[in-house]
Amino acid sequence: MINNKKEIIKNICYTELVYGRINKKLSMNFTINQIEAFIIRVLSDTPEEFYSRIGKNYYITNKDINIRVTVNSNTFRVITVDRLKKLQSLTE
Repeated sequence: MINNKKEIIKNICYTELVYGRINKKLSMNFTINQIEAFIIRVLSDTPEEFYSRIGKNYYITNKDINIRVTVNSNTFRVITVDRLKKLQSLTE
């Protein structure tokens, strides 16, 4: 999926509403520029095997920082960013 990774990074775009959604979901107060830089970093740092397409969306899962970015596969618009829950060990 490396070609799609490059294409996603090249064409990524945002709506005005998504900035507020990202700040809310991540409990942050990033500026627009900080959000865009963060998303590009996540997309760039995530290995291609963690890019998946399900239906009309791409899901980019970065387990190092526990973040999943959802991107529309037709428009390359960021839909949302979710914080992943860490799995608890079986011994806890």
